[in-house]
Amino acid sequence: MVNKIRRLTGIKKVGHAGTLDPFATGVLLICLGPATKKSASLMNLDKEYRAEIVLGQERDTMDVTGKVIAEAAVPELDIAGVDAALQSFIGRIEQEIPAYSAAKHQGKRLYKLARAGKEVPRLYKQVEIDEIERLSLEKDRLSIRVVCGKGTYIRTLARDIARKLGTAGYVNTLVRTRVGDYHLADAMTIEAVQAAMKSTEVSQ
Repeated sequence: MVNKIRRLTGIKKVGHAGTLDPFATGVLLICLGPATKKSASLMNLDKEYRAEIVLGQERDTMDVTGKVIAEAAVPELDIAGVDAALQSFIGRIEQEIPAYSAAKHQGKRLYKLARAGKEVPRLYKQVEIDEIERLSLEKDRLSIRVVCGKGTYIRTLARDIARKLGTAGYVNTLVRTRVGDYHLADAMTIEAVQAAMKSTEVSQ
């Protein structure tokens, strides 16, 4: 996305303030020119996500793109039990960093090790979960809204929630709806940016 914006605008200095998983959609803050100096502080803003968790399977990537590595029966779930499980993750918690992530170990990206079939070390980090809200619950589908701090892996959270419920799970869809005061409703698609740039060229 950074490369696309760089090509469209002709501005060489372009950066972002927090990556999104390849399968995810939503708010991605792009910084141009002098604004790239603000990227570090923007990364520290809280983030809000909506995720659909499919229950009954676990995948190596912890999302819909991965291979099934485990299956488990989905128990009869009730609203009160699910809400209690969700609330148990509120606060500062320890998360396992996904093997398929851009995190580094000894200078190498974990996802590169995983894709090469090499052993990926188990690494953990502390993250902050501010809010978790149940949006919907079906037999094998749980949709949630999460407000969290920097560096939180929603894929890991989804897997751990499923395990807490006595089953397995992975993220089917993931949308980042907000970063600080920057909301999805105010965001532009790359196509809209491209159209705006063409319109500017024509008007000139």
